Amino acid sequence: MSEYTHDLAVLVGRFQPFHKGHQTLLDRALASAARVVVVLGSALRARDAKNPFTWEERAQMTGLALSEEQRARLSFVPVRDYYDDRLWRDAVAQAIGREGGGRVALVGFFKDASSYYLNLFPDWDFLPVEREHPIDATGVRRALFESQDAAARRAVLLSVLHPAVVDYLHGWACQGWFPRLQREHASLQKYRESWSGAPYEPIFVTVDSVLRAAGHVLLIRRGGEMGEGLWALPGGFVEPQERLLQSALRELREETGFGVLELTLAGALREVAVFDHPSRSQRGRTITHAHFFDLGEVRLPEVRGGDDAAHAAWVPVAELAALETSFFEDHYTILSHFLGLARELPE
Repeated sequence: MSEYTHDLAVLVGRFQPFHKGHQTLLDRALASAARVVVVLGSALRARDAKNPFTWEERAQMTGLALSEEQRARLSFVPVRDYYDDRLWRDAVAQAIGREGGGRVALVGFFKDASSYYLNLFPDWDFLPVEREHPIDATGVRRALFESQDAAARRAVLLSVLHPAVVDYLHGWACQGWFPRLQREHASLQKYRESWSGAPYEPIFVTVDSVLRAAGHVLLIRRGGEMGEGLWALPGGFVEPQERLLQSALRELREETGFGVLELTLAGALREVAVFDHPSRSQRGRTITHAHFFDLGEVRLPEVRGGDDAAHAAWVPVAELAALETSFFEDHYTILSHFLGLARELPE
């Protein structure tokens, strides 16, 4: 008779990075089934202060904290952020279905309201785990980004991470992307502090533009410290006296120098969609209204980066899927909504 209660145990998380709290969950999963699948969320994202590690790096860190026998029983499944619970749940369920049938256990810990996803799989047996370590990945990232002295940072991290993971992070922090992520983290802290005295957390309203012409879409490279250098849609915050379309056209003109008459653009408007997932932006609750314009088969107008955009360019639609890991926040998801981009993930 098997010593395990289930055929397969599933652990879902972002693991940004893998810490001792995650280790407690993984230990329970390994004790419950001979085979364990770790679903790594937020896959195929550009690096940012909230998601600094690729899914491959997170898999490596997790493996470093395990024995050889445990690693042999473990597999990883990357799942992107769909910003749609139904699509995300179906992607996870399909990925687990490819791992084989039998009795499935979902191992998890209800940390706060963000743990609601644990209720999305009623066909699996839920195995709750009590909290053993008063830590979370947000605090680990703060220690990683805010410690100026490598020795002091190592001492802090050793209290919450496996020593092998700390060694991994020491080398990781020597890479060229680390200073940019530190600047972004500091900028976000300052940004949040600027409205920390408000009586309630603000909700921001923004606009974005998806402008297609002759098989291309107009994109910008972000300047500034949040998403520096990443591809993005031209857009920004709505000003107090503006209608949404007015705001979208103003931001398009300011960030790209786009010179087509507003009347022409208004006639090319095909759809407006709202993207309101609570976690879509690091800056706070941000609801954007994305405007899709299609100019048809025309000569591409000249553009240039301006305002918050370091660069503006027409990018072939056929090349967008290969750029997914270089997009700011959920802008690839917005593009996919209007343009039907490839959404396959590696198996």
